[in-house]
Amino acid sequence: MKSPIEMTKYRTLLLATVGFNFSFLIWFSFAPFTGPMAEEFGLSLAEIGILASAAIWLAPFGRILTGWLSDKFGAPVVFAIVLTYVGVFSIWSAFAESYTVFFVTRLIVATAGITFVIGIQHVSEWFEEEELGTAEGIYAGIGNAGAAGGALILPRVFGTGWSGPLFETNWRAAFFYTGVVAIGLAVVYYVFGEAAKDEKKRQATADNASLSDWLHTATRYGTVVLALAYVMTFGLELSMNGWLATYYREGFNTQNLVLASTFAATFSVAAGLLRPIGGYMSDRLARKEKDILPFFTGRYREQWTFVSLCFVVLTMFGMTLAGLSGQVMLAVAAGFLVGMGCAFAEGAIFAQVPAMFPNSSGAVAGVVGGIGTVGGIVYPLVYAAPFLANLHIGYSVVAASMIPILVLAAWVFQPHIAERATDDGFVSGTNTAVVTDD
Repeated sequence: MKSPIEMTKYRTLLLATVGFNFSFLIWFSFAPFTGPMAEEFGLSLAEIGILASAAIWLAPFGRILTGWLSDKFGAPVVFAIVLTYVGVFSIWSAFAESYTVFFVTRLIVATAGITFVIGIQHVSEWFEEEELGTAEGIYAGIGNAGAAGGALILPRVFGTGWSGPLFETNWRAAFFYTGVVAIGLAVVYYVFGEAAKDEKKRQATADNASLSDWLHTATRYGTVVLALAYVMTFGLELSMNGWLATYYREGFNTQNLVLASTFAATFSVAAGLLRPIGGYMSDRLARKEKDILPFFTGRYREQWTFVSLCFVVLTMFGMTLAGLSGQVMLAVAAGFLVGMGCAFAEGAIFAQVPAMFPNSSGAVAGVVGGIGTVGGIVYPLVYAAPFLANLHIGYSVVAASMIPILVLAAWVFQPHIAERATDDGFVSGTNTAVVTDD
């Protein structure tokens, strides 16, 4: 389908970014309203943690599938389909009277997060390798900031005293109207989006979209280590987006819904808006061929990724220390630094993905993005674990669990292994179609 206007790489970037930004907003639109929802449905703190975790349950498989489908059929079609059904189920959830119906419909709405890999694939089909880190960073960074938009905008527009058309309950109104917007965006994406900058690029990607190609790329060292790195960065970001409003409310007795959501939004702003810096730094080091570590010599993108991952672990330990201080503003500052670390590392990871696998970016983005969401499922369960002494300890437990991933990254990023990371893998294969120019 031909767009009514001439699409350029920058217009494509804008379209993908707007689509993903709203997808992220609707994905975590439940977070600012956990208090009133818990009151209406009689939920405990542990059950709120399960609800936050459930927002990620379908993302791993969904991202893996839609990444491959985007390579095969083109991003605009897949993006439009996802936004349409997400909008329908969001509207349905607004009318739910039983918690079972509410839980199931919101579970499906939460698959809005799978649009991330669709947009990653779409942007990579329009930009050259030397611009990929920056372009993907802008897309993902501004897109991820949709969670902050939800935390800042939704509780203000749909406040505690909401009384408007159709609903007298603020969270029901929020879910209804965001669903309507999602359907509208689906139409816009389908009408204006074009799959690739030219037919040659579109065909090259489609030709690499067989199941055997997918299996090969999914098991390469490069794919696996980046997927696990994404668990401890984007998975962490997801978990914090769904949990921090509750944490600041319960951990510091901050009962003001808007204030707690605002505190939580500082993390989302950092994790989202700073992400382009992570991609830009990866591009810059690769262009300048500049070593910033005394090891991994010549592997410029890998060096920046490793530094960012280490920063994430350190700031998570800092999150516990800040919380134990009892100073909420210190905890908010620590949360901002965690968000910064996530942003830099995520930008670095998705600068590597399309550069390593230029004709299979959707499939690899699907694997990395899908597996990465597992952190969003597991980490909230740790934060709310009843056996922990308090709500602050969970961050250090999560940080300790990240150390084995750092060790694996250090092994794969060694130059003699990194140069074969797109060919050698944990499952043997003979596919030779995958090329790397990193």
